[in-house]
Amino acid sequence: IQERLVVTGRAGWMGMGRGAGRSALGFWPTLAFLLCSFPAAASPCKILKCNSEFWSATSGSHAPTADDTPEFCAALRTYALCTRRTARTCRGDLAYHSAVHGIEDLMSQHNCSRDGPTSQPRLRTLPPAGDSQERSDSPEICHYEKSFHKHAAAPNYTHCGLFGDPHLRTFTDRFQTCKVQGAWPLIDNNYLNVQVTNTPVLPGSAATATSKLTIIFKNFQECVDQKVYQAEMDELPGAFVDGSKNGGDKHGANSLKITEKVSGQHVEIQAKYIGTTIVVRQVGRYLTFAVRMPEEVVNAVEDWDSQGLYLCLRGCPLNQQIDFQAFHANTEGPGARRPAAASPAPTAPETFPYETAVAKCKEKLPVEDLYYQACVFDLLTTGDVNFTLAAYYALEDVKMLHSNKDKLHLYERTQDLPGRAAAAGLPPAPQLLLGALVPLLALLPVFC
Repeated sequence: IQERLVVTGRAGWMGMGRGAGRSALGFWPTLAFLLCSFPAAASPCKILKCNSEFWSATSGSHAPTADDTPEFCAALRTYALCTRRTARTCRGDLAYHSAVHGIEDLMSQHNCSRDGPTSQPRLRTLPPAGDSQERSDSPEICHYEKSFHKHAAAPNYTHCGLFGDPHLRTFTDRFQTCKVQGAWPLIDNNYLNVQVTNTPVLPGSAATATSKLTIIFKNFQECVDQKVYQAEMDELPGAFVDGSKNGGDKHGANSLKITEKVSGQHVEIQAKYIGTTIVVRQVGRYLTFAVRMPEEVVNAVEDWDSQGLYLCLRGCPLNQQIDFQAFHANTEGPGARRPAAASPAPTAPETFPYETAVAKCKEKLPVEDLYYQACVFDLLTTGDVNFTLAAYYALEDVKMLHSNKDKLHLYERTQDLPGRAAAAGLPPAPQLLLGALVPLLALLPVFC
């Protein structure tokens, strides 16, 4: 059986060497067989993910032609890199060995070197010349949205935000209140790294807020040089640390721009080459962060196993989460005050009475959603009225950045608490497993 499968796989691969126009006919039936025969859930081997990514990069409207040999070789190198990363868990997997042999054959047939550029974030058909009325001063590859063919599906965008004491809205629309004192990574993918530092609002208080933010835009092809943006309390610059306001000296430098909307209070960074918009604000003494990013860029990580602390993607660790709704339940009502000893975040010495906190938050946040509840929580734990504005601007940024207008307001608890997971008989974060299975399940009907 093993010999037959490997021979079938190699024969399918060999079909791709007889001309780019016929390449898909030889290989895709074999790839479909491999996808359908070896369920992803049966093994930690991630070869099916590699197969699917290569399929996406080189099939349909993305199929390479005879003139696209460099592009096809880049896709092959990306495929080979993916197989190397999963080699340790795939030693006994037949689909894995078939893929490795096939990559070797194709690299030889197309004279592809093993060293060279890979496809980032994926191969896309560029719009034909003249389709767009707008001229760009950057290469097409440096404009994420324009690099999609006009008939292709639009990219899916998602949002993450951090504000207040601090409250986190993840890329999957979970809403959590966290401790996370000290330095924590918000985003860490192939193109972008964001780290925040949270410090106590008052000496001896468990309430923390963001006092420092560092954003690293990594070097990307002919588009941008590596750029670093850094903001701290009372210092929200309108430029990168080197004093520049764009991506540097490369031809596509203007695909990364920083704009100072309100001096010392509001900065917006547009990274068009990865379809990303970032908003940084200083509200009172502390910083807020919001980002709009394509799902493809969100999930572009080298090693998923090392992404456990990527807060915007995974959320805060369970031991860092605070159930602020339970806090509300014990503070609601006229004159009610939760004893400090029982509070998940001890109240500040000079906090607002509950009724005053509610009134101030309703002035800016009339809808009693989780942003409103976060506002009340922050006033009760910090006594700083500026946290009302932090919640207000966080919601305004969601209105501007979130692609699904039906999800602007969140009403239900979405954090992962141990009790809920145990009661449901599920692991603490079942979304991770589902997130890995959904793309494969979506492909199977096509092949099977």
